[in-house]
Amino acid sequence: MIKILVSNDDGVTAPGIKALSDALSTSYQVMTVGPDRNCSGASNSLTLTNPLRINTLSNGYVSVSGTPTDCVHLAIRELYTDEPDMVVSGINAGANLGDDTLYSGTVAAAMEGRFLGLPAIAISLVGSTLTHYETAAHFACKVVAGLMKKPIAQDQILNINVPDLPIKQIKGIRVTRLGARHKAEGMVRTQDPAGRDIFWLGPPGDEQDASEGTDFHAVSNGYVSVTPLTVDLTAFEQISTMQQWIDKI
Repeated sequence: MIKILVSNDDGVTAPGIKALSDALSTSYQVMTVGPDRNCSGASNSLTLTNPLRINTLSNGYVSVSGTPTDCVHLAIRELYTDEPDMVVSGINAGANLGDDTLYSGTVAAAMEGRFLGLPAIAISLVGSTLTHYETAAHFACKVVAGLMKKPIAQDQILNINVPDLPIKQIKGIRVTRLGARHKAEGMVRTQDPAGRDIFWLGPPGDEQDASEGTDFHAVSNGYVSVTPLTVDLTAFEQISTMQQWIDKI
């Protein structure tokens, strides 16, 4: 039976990971391994200076005292007797659109799966109230089934964003590129009870490029956005030009 590793960045008890695991379990053998706390914004970080501890919960999920990347790495290298066939990360509580993907622990978990040689997808639910996790789970299952039949390139993952709508209100699926935001707003300075300055990360910037063809545009118009992301960050088109520039310095 096909084996799928499910992970996330919102924590192993988050509603999204349960909805995803339950949906995939109807067709596949699923192992669910997630961080023991909310790790949103963890990106691709690994825990290097502390040991990782695991705990098996009453529902069979495995909790890890680490980041989303730790969870996937540990699961594939140590917890699985036989390697899984795919990594599915999510369902994230909130969007991973445009620049957000650089910081996303949800996307990072999928990338770690790809680094270890497995096909991988990240899926997020986009909205303000976040009530329709079953919609995101439905489309996750559709994409997984599609990938089983026709895999994508070895250096790519899929980043999926689903509007928080009932399934029947989704207009379709669009393959998109990443949009972009304006620069993030400044930090929020407050004080702790002792009068010492503390800082909170400010709100993300408004959409800068949300034109047709972007993930922002698709989701805001009621479509599921599927964006292929390349794991290799090399700007190949610049190598020749850059070599000429380097030769002159």
